[in-house]
Amino acid sequence: MVVFLTREDDMSKHERAVWSPADLYGHLDEGGQFSILDVRNQSEFNAWKIEGRVPIQTINISYYDLLDLQDEDEELAAAFARALPERLQDKLPRSHPILAVCAKGETSPHVAEALRRLGYQAFNLEGGMAAWGDHYEVRVVEGTQRLTILQISRPARGCLSYLLASGGEAMVVDPARHIEIYTRIAAERGWRITSVIDTHLQADHLSGGVALAKATGADYWLHPYDSIHPDDLLPATFPFRYLEDQTVFTLGEVSVRAFHVPGHTLGTINLQVDGRFLLSGDAMFIGSIGRPDLGGRAITWIPLLYRSLQRMLALPKSTIVLPAHFSHMREADRQGCFRATIGKLHEHNEGLRMLSQGLAAFSAYIEESLPEHPKAYDDIRRVNTGLLQVDEAKASELELGRNQCALAHGRTEQRLAA
Repeated sequence: MVVFLTREDDMSKHERAVWSPADLYGHLDEGGQFSILDVRNQSEFNAWKIEGRVPIQTINISYYDLLDLQDEDEELAAAFARALPERLQDKLPRSHPILAVCAKGETSPHVAEALRRLGYQAFNLEGGMAAWGDHYEVRVVEGTQRLTILQISRPARGCLSYLLASGGEAMVVDPARHIEIYTRIAAERGWRITSVIDTHLQADHLSGGVALAKATGADYWLHPYDSIHPDDLLPATFPFRYLEDQTVFTLGEVSVRAFHVPGHTLGTINLQVDGRFLLSGDAMFIGSIGRPDLGGRAITWIPLLYRSLQRMLALPKSTIVLPAHFSHMREADRQGCFRATIGKLHEHNEGLRMLSQGLAAFSAYIEESLPEHPKAYDDIRRVNTGLLQVDEAKASELELGRNQCALAHGRTEQRLAA
């Protein structure tokens, strides 16, 4: 559950008119009614926008088109207030809140103030899309004395990672690059991180696995097939422990077993936790399945994916699947967790249902559903194998936008939108 901080009565008008990324997530998760005025340029908006459980009315007008300065000393809010009525033409409602959004939170406060002067109930997103992209939420999947599983989501990007703990020992799976969230949680709960695992060579985001393992003294585990960049064929520049099929970890009172399930990448693994949970990486999602083309060998890898998904579906139907990504917030359950049993996924996941039609039909379905290959993914994999070093600005640029690790599954999208 999102915790909202109580705002003091003596806060300034400006401070009261700000939504933090956590506030925004709370409204999105609850399906609250509000509209968005996004003042980034159109290309930035088209690449990445705010999405929630329910559709959100969103208008994109570049702030350049709203800035009607009469002289260089004029107040920005006044200039925006003069241009907004003509550009908006009453497209935004006055009956519910309006959230002004920009790239870094520098322009949106002035736009929100202009909207308030025009009679709207307006707020601005603190830190803009940059802060929204770096926001994390934590949900408890399992919370007993014997086993704790925390699902750590990055809502703006659809990335999911996991912190497992038992007997004071902790394991982090698919960590994001902001490793302080894992070290902070572990310190607060008195856990010692002993293992860090990437289920595959990540292409959509920069992994924090190597850095987290170094910071905590833990072992970093990766399947050896995914320690080689698929384009350059160069090996990783860092040491790691070989994660192989049937590798078993003892984490306090529970066991964690690795399954090699190639297809999304050659080295993709799943982790079966306590015989009840399956951390499915990018092989299986709530609404789709992993795409096999990011290594540039889709036709070759489709049969591998086909066999791997069959192996996963052979597990007990009550097994709870915990994926490494999600496509839409509406895939979350009422507790805000992204999870479903294998039985439910087999019934509702279009990619999994296609398995019953045989390899030829499955292959045709995959080829029809492949989305465009994001160019940034090639460099992200170079960073994740240690072949390329980037600074914080470049890291943020590479991670711009939502993940695209799943199939496009257009027919599913059409049904969901209907």
